[in-house]
Amino acid sequence: MDSERERNTRLCSIINVRVAPDEKLRLRADADAAGVSVSEVVRRRYFGKPLISKVDSAMIKELRRVGGLLKHVHNESDGAYSKQTASMLVQLSDLIKKLGSDIL
Repeated sequence: MDSERERNTRLCSIINVRVAPDEKLRLRADADAAGVSVSEVVRRRYFGKPLISKVDSAMIKELRRVGGLLKHVHNESDGAYSKQTASMLVQLSDLIKKLGSDIL
């Protein structure tokens, strides 16, 4: 949920939707991959919000941590490895963008 209002909104209304068996399997697989319910998959897709897999989300978090460590190396070495750290930070940034755009 994005805003404070959305976080405080109770999800209490139910909508029944008929789907084909293969569609149901696909929705369940996407929900399992993202670590959310099928209802959340449908809400996110309908309202244009991203649906990122648990694995990608964990990887993005780890890549950001590595980026922070590279920044620490750069700062502690007074920029002695600035060429290498800059190159690695660009690569990390590109990977994070790619993982963030690989929506289920």
